[in-house]
Amino acid sequence: MPSVLQGFNEECLAVLQSAVKRSFPDWASKLPRLSIPPTLEFGELASSVAFEVARAQRLKPQQVAEIIAKEVNVREGSLLAAVNCISGYINFKLDYRIASKLILTSAVRDSSYGVEKTSTPARISVEHTSANPSGPLTMGHARNSILGDTLARLLKARGHSVNRRFYVDDVGRQVSILAYGYRLLGEPEPTGKADHWLGLLYAFTNCAVQIEASKKKLQSLVDGTSEDRLEAQRSLDEWIGIAAEMEALNKELFTRVITAVRSQPDPAAAIQEIGLNYEKNDKETVRLVRRVAELSLEGIKTTLTGIGIDFDTWDWEGEIVWKGLVKDTLTRLEKLPFARIEGSSISLDVNAIVEAYSLRETFGLAENYEVPSMTLIRSDGTTLYSTRDIAYSLVKFADSDKVINVIASEQSLPQLQIRLAMYAMGEKAAALGLVHYAYGLVELPGVKMSKRRAHYIALDDVIQQAKARVSETMAGRKEELGKQESEAVIESIAFGAIRFAMLSVNSMKNFTFTWDRVLSLDRNSAPFINYAYTRAGSILRKLGEIPEDADCSLLTDPLEHLLVVKIAQMPEAFCEAADQLKPEELANYANSVAEKFHEYYEKVDVIHADQHVKRARGLLVRAIQIVLRNSMELLGISVSERM
Repeated sequence: MPSVLQGFNEECLAVLQSAVKRSFPDWASKLPRLSIPPTLEFGELASSVAFEVARAQRLKPQQVAEIIAKEVNVREGSLLAAVNCISGYINFKLDYRIASKLILTSAVRDSSYGVEKTSTPARISVEHTSANPSGPLTMGHARNSILGDTLARLLKARGHSVNRRFYVDDVGRQVSILAYGYRLLGEPEPTGKADHWLGLLYAFTNCAVQIEASKKKLQSLVDGTSEDRLEAQRSLDEWIGIAAEMEALNKELFTRVITAVRSQPDPAAAIQEIGLNYEKNDKETVRLVRRVAELSLEGIKTTLTGIGIDFDTWDWEGEIVWKGLVKDTLTRLEKLPFARIEGSSISLDVNAIVEAYSLRETFGLAENYEVPSMTLIRSDGTTLYSTRDIAYSLVKFADSDKVINVIASEQSLPQLQIRLAMYAMGEKAAALGLVHYAYGLVELPGVKMSKRRAHYIALDDVIQQAKARVSETMAGRKEELGKQESEAVIESIAFGAIRFAMLSVNSMKNFTFTWDRVLSLDRNSAPFINYAYTRAGSILRKLGEIPEDADCSLLTDPLEHLLVVKIAQMPEAFCEAADQLKPEELANYANSVAEKFHEYYEKVDVIHADQHVKRARGLLVRAIQIVLRNSMELLGISVSERM
């Protein structure tokens, strides 16, 4: 069933086409899409057809617009109230006497108002977070997790079958370093939250290994050039400086790690051996690596569950390797004419694939851009992440029509190479159905994040700080709300504030996280929107029961008309967010509704109005509350009845 605004759009197009057919017959089938005027004073929809006709007829746009407008037939009882011409645009005004009633009753009668199901449901895998299990989730991971979870929510609400996947990166150097350090210490039980303790162990082990490697290199350069020795000394000095910083984080653990690594003959070789043996499915190595990975994941899961993020499937990279899927993929790639064997290593000439299949336009590549080759296997026989990811992508497509990978924008090249490699393998549907949902960095003023150097802000710490700040703000309300409700409100607002902040800007843009912005009650934030919701609730509690047969023609204030239109726009905002993978569209929509409602609250008296006007305004407020709640819940944010 089309929405009121869709019906209005169709009606305007129909009368416009008839008018143009009578005035300029040749243009009746060439109508441009209707647009939204800059202000409702002009109308709710506008057409620029007069400019097209004027250029061809050598007339002025305003003159053409007036000729067409005279032919528009405005019928009594339709959604179209009037037509006007301003600066060459033909503007169409909505009849609020009819539209307001239809829009508001639609909103208050449907608890899921705004959510429209697609006519073409698909099976969609959304892979997100996939954090390396060598430490806690950081603020960088937080954006990935929140974006991925929100996309999954929107797509599921749209009617798609969604599989939320976490890819456990247990094959690789980082986990091997962590496993090495853990083994050296005798595999102790972590102190405190496991992922945080393991994050320090990883950073400390990496630092100790780097120091030993730098020392060894410096010793090997006794007869080398002074420039080489100077560079090696600089590297050693840098890591010794980092070590001093790390020691302050946990002196006892750091000392144990440094001492243990120093006692080993060749730490780098031992770490490499762990990686090789793990890929070979060596029983003891698998036990060791799985132990540290599972301990880390236990902490990661606790963090994610706490902010309402869950997964349907946990895929282990190691299992993809052990099942022979990576080997099979590599065999298929080696047989391609684009494979290049250089000694023991193998690479793929990706640019040759682009040229051979004329894929520049298909993949949006610039004419002069040359896609770099990708290494498939190293000289030591280990595979690279991208090679394993090709095999994993095919696993995901075994039960999906479309796959969305939520991965940082800096991984754009590997994601492109993976798609092109699959295309060359004959997996064209998968190559075209794989979507890289890229996102920019989270920047914290004064903080340069590096997990390897233990320079990061853990998401757990940010959540605790958010709760503390909200708690401080609500200090005067705690007694009134009671301990249980105040704690629930604090948690809800804190989680929602972090989540909304990550969603309210275009994913491709870097995001600067500041508390003034995240917790603002005066502008674009979850607390700002929640405050509008609670204000609406306060009005409704005072009004009592709101009858649906209220006379909505009494809503004549310009702000009321604007709010009615905004309520009507929710289905479109939701569909845009889900279909175009743009959660910021729904976030910005909710913020715009909140902005106008705050203004309405300050300027228009609902409680003390005439009885009939009060009922109509109450219906409007109820509809506003519903769209704010539904918009936020679709984004994974709970709204509190009281703040």
